[in-house]
Amino acid sequence: MGVFIIAEAGVNHNGDPALALELIDAAARAGADAVKFQTFEPEALATGAAGKAEYQKVTTGSGESQLDMLRRLVLPKECYPALQERCRSRGIRFLSTPFDLGSLRFLVDEVGIDLLKLSSGAVVHGPLLLAAARTGLPIILSTGMSTMGEIEGALAVLAFGVTQPVGNPSQDVLASRDLAPLAGRVTLLHCTTEYPAPLDQVNLRAMDGLAAHFGLPVGYSDHTQGITVTVAAAARGAMVVEKHFTLDRALPGPDHKASLEPDELAAMVGAIREVEQALGVAEKAPTPAELQVAKVARASLVAARPIAAGTVLTEADLAVKRPGTGLSPLLYWHMLGRVAGHGYRTDELIDP
Repeated sequence: MGVFIIAEAGVNHNGDPALALELIDAAARAGADAVKFQTFEPEALATGAAGKAEYQKVTTGSGESQLDMLRRLVLPKECYPALQERCRSRGIRFLSTPFDLGSLRFLVDEVGIDLLKLSSGAVVHGPLLLAAARTGLPIILSTGMSTMGEIEGALAVLAFGVTQPVGNPSQDVLASRDLAPLAGRVTLLHCTTEYPAPLDQVNLRAMDGLAAHFGLPVGYSDHTQGITVTVAAAARGAMVVEKHFTLDRALPGPDHKASLEPDELAAMVGAIREVEQALGVAEKAPTPAELQVAKVARASLVAARPIAAGTVLTEADLAVKRPGTGLSPLLYWHMLGRVAGHGYRTDELIDP
């Protein structure tokens, strides 16, 4: 199975369903496996006192609250069937991240989504984690801003929800850290939650730590500028990669400036597909193409001078020359002292 590439439209539609449809078209043209939006009820997500992140103040100003900004970025629920239909017609998977319990139920019960992608903020949202686990759907969980202990706690909630259809997890249950029920159900995404994320704070090796510690598939949600780090994550073994994109970085809104434009998204997808082809397997062995090249590029043992039958071979009798169709030069010392079974002309391949 190849890398699952999620084109993160997020809120880059600016609340406009027509723009959301255009984002689907762009993601499909780029070759992404899925296009993902964000589903939330502003009043269920933030209080009126919640401030904006620094990057949001830069991109949208500081004169409004986070709640007011969110209200401008909501997609009307009645547009979701059209979004799904556009995805079906373009051959791309429809996803959306729920940020609150009502939005989770809407996506599962009414939209019929078949995969849940949870944001980094959900790592500490116990009720949302529990409800997500009880949907029975596979889950991709981003882990930006999180400690290993917080991720352990989140996974414990998911494991409880998967195995227990009712009830709430006690602290003792959560402390057990039995993650076996999550096998085949949960993928963790390493993430640095800053827009754009500085390269020296990306720490791609954290993917290795997540995989080793939790024994779950890992991937990467990228907030850096450009495509280099996303492609590098694929080369390091990411099973899933996610990247924000927009139709135009000059559009107003919090995430446009840290997003790829359509041609860049297509370049990223293409580069990842090339990396997939190049990854191969862990075993080192010559490829079919190399076996042909070896006949020309490698050398063989040949007669350094005319050799008469019955001659005891010495260093003066043997040379190492191309082509590589004869006896390996690694047998050079093994052949010393052996008796020539027949005569050889200069440069003739030596028999075993």
